Amino acid sequence: MRLRWVCMVCALVTVMIYGCSVGGSLSTSEAAVDTSTSPSDDDTSANGEEDADAVAQADIAAPESDTAVPGDGISIEQISVGDFVFDARVAGPADGELVLMLHGFPQTSLEYEAQLIALADAGYRAVAPNQRGYSPGAQPPEESSYRIEFLVEDVLGMADALGADTFHLVGHDWGAMVAWAVAIEFPERLKSLATISVPHPQPFLEASQNPESCQKAASSYFDLLITPGSEFIILANDAAQLKGFYAGLPQHHIDDYVAVLSEGDTLKYAINWYRANLGANTPEEQFGPTAAPTLFVWSTDDTAICDDAPYKTADYCTGPYEFLVLEDIDHWVPENAADALNEALLKHLVAHGD
Repeated sequence: MRLRWVCMVCALVTVMIYGCSVGGSLSTSEAAVDTSTSPSDDDTSANGEEDADAVAQADIAAPESDTAVPGDGISIEQISVGDFVFDARVAGPADGELVLMLHGFPQTSLEYEAQLIALADAGYRAVAPNQRGYSPGAQPPEESSYRIEFLVEDVLGMADALGADTFHLVGHDWGAMVAWAVAIEFPERLKSLATISVPHPQPFLEASQNPESCQKAASSYFDLLITPGSEFIILANDAAQLKGFYAGLPQHHIDDYVAVLSEGDTLKYAINWYRANLGANTPEEQFGPTAAPTLFVWSTDDTAICDDAPYKTADYCTGPYEFLVLEDIDHWVPENAADALNEALLKHLVAHGD
């Protein structure tokens, strides 16, 4: 499943550099909501190089602790997928509908602290893993091991480990890109999709290549991360550059992100998400649509994403689709617009759940 993810990552890198470096207010504002629904079409996705049935047999281990993060009722558990063990923040009843939440760069599962609490209170089984490269038990040394298809396999393997044939999927930033990939290739596994900040990859790619769009300029800061040894620059001077990404975020979140990414080669492996998906040859087909019921959330002060691709994302969602625009909110939507996001997520989950 290569599609043209490489080209998309070239355009997307700035979401995790330029956008992350912009501080924002902790307040939320009223959200303007655009809602549109498209009739369902036959799904056009394919299994690609790796069939879903080939995902390694997985299982979930017992919780490590009961009070791993400040949020009420959140525990740290371990999810085993093949040879890997993923640390995950988990909340809510074991028999609740699974909501799997994928974090972005340079963050961890703690970015979903507010969502874990809200979804658990509503009866969902909310699970936010530290993904490949971020969990100490899931750090393959080879750069190629961080290709997008393997990140998709991780998601499906974790859902299998948690006993969910179908599940709700949420992704922010890099997690949104992986979530789009799952939804395009395996829509039958999803009850619903919610992507935050990053629009559907096809209009995003087109915008990044359009000289009349601001997207090319907004996405022009990818050189730092793909430069060999960039992790040492980012971690130099007591991780000064890394800490600079997090202006406006809760201090205990910043402490967690810095601690995780400063440990061993973790930042290198996180950056390998970029290196493994840049510069390779890929097929010429376009990114297909998804039939999964989709909520897309975009914020107007996310300076890495111009408005043309977000407003065209509806054209690539053939099932129920809702577009939520958060005014005056920066890139850090799960943290800096937690109430608005939680309200939208719960409405979306109820509409498309069991």
